Amino acid sequence: MARIKGALATRKRRNRVLKLAKGYFGGKHKLFKTAKEAVMKSGQYAYVGRKQKKRDFRRLWIARISAGAKLNGLNYSTLMNGINKAGLSINRKMLAELAVNDEKAFAEVVKTAKKTLKIK
Repeated sequence: MARIKGALATRKRRNRVLKLAKGYFGGKHKLFKTAKEAVMKSGQYAYVGRKQKKRDFRRLWIARISAGAKLNGLNYSTLMNGINKAGLSINRKMLAELAVNDEKAFAEVVKTAKKTLKIK
């Protein structure tokens, strides 16, 4: 029986890695060993980046809500406490959208929170 060599599978695997390394600087896009290391590291950065993106957006939303709340005479934590006690189920993303794009609607939400907390 003839011996089968793995050249086709090896070449395919290497080309897949080199394709992922396209555009990298220096030998990282040409040499398999360095390309493999760079692709693995970029995968780690991408994984971490997907987690950081969620944190960054939450921080942005909180900053926008806080700015809108201060314009209406409340701080962020008091506003969120009032919203929770009022039973409003609106997330931070939507609150931030209201604070930026629809000040009247956001003012109504703040008014409801103040009313619940009995703040004038």
